[in-house]
Amino acid sequence: MAANISPSAFDKEQIFGMAEKEMEYRVELFNKMTQTCFNKCVDNRYKESELNMGENSCIDRCVSKYWHVTNLIGQLLGSGKPPM
Repeated sequence: MAANISPSAFDKEQIFGMAEKEMEYRVELFNKMTQTCFNKCVDNRYKESELNMGENSCIDRCVSKYWHVTNLIGQLLGSGKPPM
């Protein structure tokens, strides 16, 4: 017979705090990746209202590499999640 264990208010607060930190981390990672790839791939003299084929390809490759390297570093550090 399993006991019905509900988390205490302290446990809930800790869980919420961890979830909040994780969300902050993900937003910062996304912002860094977006800024890095945009600066690398998009010419700062805008000639067209939309990205051209070369810029699209560059951004696609940049995001893929950024995510891959971030995950590799996270695995090397043993945390299982990408570093900041």
